[in-house]
Amino acid sequence: MITAFMNRQPDTVPVSPDMSNMVPARLTGQPFWDIYLYNDPPLEDAYIEAVKHFGFDGWSDKGVLTVIPCGDGVSSKDRVLRWTDDEILVERIHRTPAGDLDEVISFAIADPPTKVRKMVKNLSEDLPRLAYLYPTEFQTDERPLRRHMEAMGELGAVGGVVGLPGMTTFVDLFEGGLESATFAYYDQPEEFAKLVGLVHDYTIAYARALLAARPDFVLIGASGLLTLQSPAMVRELALPTIQALTSMAKEAGIPSHLHSCGKQSWLVELCATETDLNSIEPLEEPPMGDCDLAEIKRNWGHRIALKGNLHTTRVMLHGTPDQVEEAAKKAMDAAAEGGGFVLSTGDQCGRDTPDENIFRLVEVARRYGGY
Repeated sequence: MITAFMNRQPDTVPVSPDMSNMVPARLTGQPFWDIYLYNDPPLEDAYIEAVKHFGFDGWSDKGVLTVIPCGDGVSSKDRVLRWTDDEILVERIHRTPAGDLDEVISFAIADPPTKVRKMVKNLSEDLPRLAYLYPTEFQTDERPLRRHMEAMGELGAVGGVVGLPGMTTFVDLFEGGLESATFAYYDQPEEFAKLVGLVHDYTIAYARALLAARPDFVLIGASGLLTLQSPAMVRELALPTIQALTSMAKEAGIPSHLHSCGKQSWLVELCATETDLNSIEPLEEPPMGDCDLAEIKRNWGHRIALKGNLHTTRVMLHGTPDQVEEAAKKAMDAAAEGGGFVLSTGDQCGRDTPDENIFRLVEVARRYGGY
């Protein structure tokens, strides 16, 4: 996996379907709120069990550091508002020296959690409180990362995830979502720029500590980076952070990897020509994305490693095992030559993806993907 991420040729094509959440949670047989709300079992443990179950190459972004702010920090408290057969509705209050921030999260019995009320109600009023959520002076505890890396062992690679400033982050921060964040961007440029600076500075500080802890890779997580904002906004809000993160990772000798579902072909070119990024995913096909895997390999495979890109609904969720095999062979034919390729899915496999489709994906990679 790491050989492929470094754009070199391993002995065989690694195969690692994107199933960081829903499929592992389903395989536990427990209500999803046990995993996401009560950490029973921890999601990272459920993921390792899914790796063992299906036999694919593990690729986990759950190597976290516990952040311990210096001085006055944030204390968080949960309060159950409603509990039904299908949902636990939880109010989460973040207490800061500048005042409280609160959000309401729905923990469903068979789906990942969703935020139904978000923290930022008024950017001008909430900005001083948000500063405590994005500290730049803190200590970290490496034990969660170490535990996960030891548990994964030779089953796969473990990385840590860092975010990016911009609409990909703020859509889950602003009450009113993307619409409210967009109005703030245009109507409150000074406050919005300060928020971008908070997220950037925290991200760089956390990444510095993460790299010092030596994970197998660093994942820059930015779902819908190009789908939720224009190319100009990507350049303004996110690119400086991507450039800083990838430069830091290169200096540390640790692969950097970018996840951004949705449209991505322009983003591949941007990262290949203006950053030190090592690899990128999930390179979704239309209509969810805009990527032609063979074309991207021809144009940018000499510079950046690729991970993807079987269609997660048409092929993985609703297709047959034979259709999965056909799509897997097509992806390997398009991008495996010379290495620098990990066979995967175009974003997260849905909860009800048939096990036989995942088993077939792994089997065909082992049989067809040797160099």
